[in-house]
Amino acid sequence: MAISVDKVFKEKMKDASFREEYEALEEEFAIARELVKARVEAKLTQAQVARKMGTSQSAVARLESGKVGSISSIKKYARATGKRIQLKLVAG
Repeated sequence: MAISVDKVFKEKMKDASFREEYEALEEEFAIARELVKARVEAKLTQAQVARKMGTSQSAVARLESGKVGSISSIKKYARATGKRIQLKLVAG
């Protein structure tokens, strides 16, 4: 019998140290979600975005995993998907 990812995640979130580490990465996860959303909306593969950026598919995969690189890389990604960056700082 397989265990669902959601069930495992809910169990892990009961652990305070896991939850703290997960929540500390929320900003990176949010950036990753936005990048993937832009690519999907543009109906592009990672390889297609990479070609438009002049980089490798693995570099795009790293950006989409939350291992965010430079602002320059994100700007190139945005242009490749027909988007632009809008930065907003909010109260913590």
